[in-house]
Amino acid sequence: MGVRGFYLHTKGQLPLQISELKNHGILQALTTEANEWEPRVVSTEVVRAQEEWEAVDTIQPETGSQANSEQPGQLISFSEALQHFQTVDLSSFKKRIQPTIRRTGLAALRHYLFGPPKLHQGLREERDLVLTIAQCGLDSQDPVHGRVLQTIYKKLTGSKFDCALHGDHWEDLGFQGANPATDLRGAGFLALLHLLYLVMDSKTLLMAQEIFRLSRHHIQQFPFCLMSVNITHIAIQALREECLSRECNRQQKVIPVVNSFYAATFLHLAHVWRTQRKTISDSSFVLKDLEVLAKKSPRRLLKTLELYLARVSKGQASLLGAQKCCGPESPPFKDLTFTGRSDLQPHSS
Repeated sequence: MGVRGFYLHTKGQLPLQISELKNHGILQALTTEANEWEPRVVSTEVVRAQEEWEAVDTIQPETGSQANSEQPGQLISFSEALQHFQTVDLSSFKKRIQPTIRRTGLAALRHYLFGPPKLHQGLREERDLVLTIAQCGLDSQDPVHGRVLQTIYKKLTGSKFDCALHGDHWEDLGFQGANPATDLRGAGFLALLHLLYLVMDSKTLLMAQEIFRLSRHHIQQFPFCLMSVNITHIAIQALREECLSRECNRQQKVIPVVNSFYAATFLHLAHVWRTQRKTISDSSFVLKDLEVLAKKSPRRLLKTLELYLARVSKGQASLLGAQKCCGPESPPFKDLTFTGRSDLQPHSS
């Protein structure tokens, strides 16, 4: 899946569309030498302390009263946002979904003989809910939708204050424009739920913050949220093509598997992007290879994520920097294979 409308920032300048790069000399700047970026490793104790602080009810400056659960000033958890979609009427959106890919002829026979197992009957309602949420758009008038956006913004930027639901500040997070709703095509509100999961789960928050910092690197920058939307789309396709059915059947769950698959795919992308020194001009090629790998080896990516998070929780690894505390008998990421189908080479835009 290609990525359109990716933009770049240069110091002191407004974001530039890819089509403007030729006139602004950005392509030349991408190849100039620069100081190495050193990611910052944040301990899990700091993350827990931050979560405890954010759990305290926010105070509204205008009235001094505490925020209630309907006000966007209060952070929202993934489970609370999911519960919202489980209770509202989504029947009109559910009519649009195609739970599986329709195959005919030899493709259907090959899939029947050699393809993954079908999803257990008892899990199909949960699968359909995931696909239905992907059909829902962002409604700025819905308080829950607003709280999801506010939470993503605060967790990524560290801000303690609300921001407008429309504005240029969303471009700083990697949306194409002032209205995040315009970038959700193909993934719907599921794209925002995935971002919410990434920043509200203490196990993946450090990873999210490191990827966000990489996305703002002066040479290797990329639109963080737009890239995330593309990864959500890969997860949707993997679910519909039954690439995740075996793992869902094994865990007897769908939503947690899809969430972990999304995070694992983002982890792989970030590693490839950093270690192979990718830039925005490589984005389409990186995503194409990423989709092939993710659908072919979902269990491998999930195992990579599991091992990585275990080491991060012990302060033994940083996603984008050097690993620490690994003895000679335990080399860093020994069992983790990050390489894709091929070693991506830089391409001109």
